[in-house]
Amino acid sequence: MIDRQLQSLFQAASKHSQYQVLPPAVLDLLPQDAVQVKSRYERERLDYIASRLDLSGCRVADIGGNTGYFSFELLERGATAVSHIEGNTAHHRFVAHAAERLGLADCLHSENRYIDFERPDLAPHDVVCLLNVLHHVGDDYGDPATRAETVQQTMRDALLRLAPLAHHLVLQIGFNWQGDPKRPIFAHGSKAEVIELVRQLDADWAVQAIGIAERHEGRVVYRDLDAHNIARDDSLGEFLNRPLFILRSRRWLQH
Repeated sequence: MIDRQLQSLFQAASKHSQYQVLPPAVLDLLPQDAVQVKSRYERERLDYIASRLDLSGCRVADIGGNTGYFSFELLERGATAVSHIEGNTAHHRFVAHAAERLGLADCLHSENRYIDFERPDLAPHDVVCLLNVLHHVGDDYGDPATRAETVQQTMRDALLRLAPLAHHLVLQIGFNWQGDPKRPIFAHGSKAEVIELVRQLDADWAVQAIGIAERHEGRVVYRDLDAHNIARDDSLGEFLNRPLFILRSRRWLQH
């Protein structure tokens, strides 16, 4: 049955409104013409994550979870509890209402807040998803006085502080500060630069897998990093050039 309240929440305007595709069960609650979202290859990313990380029985935190694609679908892939953490009130209410309508409120809990990465107010989780959040520091979250030259260090500091709180971290980072191509975080916009930033954290995070988007027979798939796909492929666009990391904490529960 169509849920008009859910439709209104989904269509609420914000910078990141209608940013994610929706999982099938949630789509069934909305009119067909209400959802016009350009895919950011959510299913393809999730397929790679699930192929490299056993999600069965996991407690997951989806930080910056938007309208909840990964939160809902991680439950389908075996997670037993998901904390959807989203600072945008309409997105939070959308996920909370959809979870209630689908009978998932006991295992999918939405929190309307931003994480303070300087003092992470986060309970320990088996898996934390932090997908395309950190490069928005000083805009969607964090200190508005953040300066361009400190963004890389700010992101590194955030990842270090998360290490005791997540057994595994699923991570993506954009190339541009706050999504603005006129403010690059990485001088050459290369995958190698992003990978080097993450590998600098080896004392805290072990790299378990790095997924790279490739176009194969007309469709996008994520494959393990190799000598060929590490090169930037401008035909894919900026988003698909972002490496997808699965990291294992070396400091799990050492807080």
